Amino acid sequence: MGAHSMAAPNGRHGTGLPETMESGSFAPSALGTREHWDAVYERELQAFQECGDSGEIWFGEESMNRLIKWMEKFKIPLDASVLDIGTGNGIFLVELAKLGYSDVTGIDYSPLAIQLSERIIEKEGLPNIKLQVEDFLNPSTKLSGFHICIDKGTFDAISLNPDSASEKRRQYVKSLSRALQDKGFFLITSCNWTKDELLDEFSEGFEILEELPTPTFTFGGRSGNSVTALVFQKK
Repeated sequence: MGAHSMAAPNGRHGTGLPETMESGSFAPSALGTREHWDAVYERELQAFQECGDSGEIWFGEESMNRLIKWMEKFKIPLDASVLDIGTGNGIFLVELAKLGYSDVTGIDYSPLAIQLSERIIEKEGLPNIKLQVEDFLNPSTKLSGFHICIDKGTFDAISLNPDSASEKRRQYVKSLSRALQDKGFFLITSCNWTKDELLDEFSEGFEILEELPTPTFTFGGRSGNSVTALVFQKK
């Protein structure tokens, strides 16, 4: 059995994560803790070992295809260095490698996620993918110089951390600035933040390049997007 699509957790912004308490803050949730994700990937690792199930695709396959289309449209070279922040099961890295991208790296603060990624990548026969256990809020010095950084839900999860979420978001932006080379691209997919809120969160050191089209929904006569996908460029 292969990877299957996973909607983002329920709450604000249409799909969502838990309701916002005030502008820029969210009710703390287990989704913001390492313990939660270790438990998730422990289950997924066991499922992979037992029946070859690669686990969930965060935000579904459509979210991966949206980012890949942008990379192809923007003619990102196949040797561009790509960092997947919070790679989980590494499925996005697998797709990039299959398309010919030769310098892709996935990090996750859950060692069990990296174990799962390693097993999946080994099964797919893609030895060039690099994986490492890294806390993006306290990264190693070698985590720098990337052409592209990709986030599908990691910034969302950090926003739900019960311990100083606002400080962790600021640290995330600093870490991102260090990880990206000048004029590098940051592709973020979020079900927790609107476009305007993300523009505010990443206003220091980044400029918006493009908003990627995402599915819309209509409720009570009003329409909106359940997911926001933006491309930033480091100034």
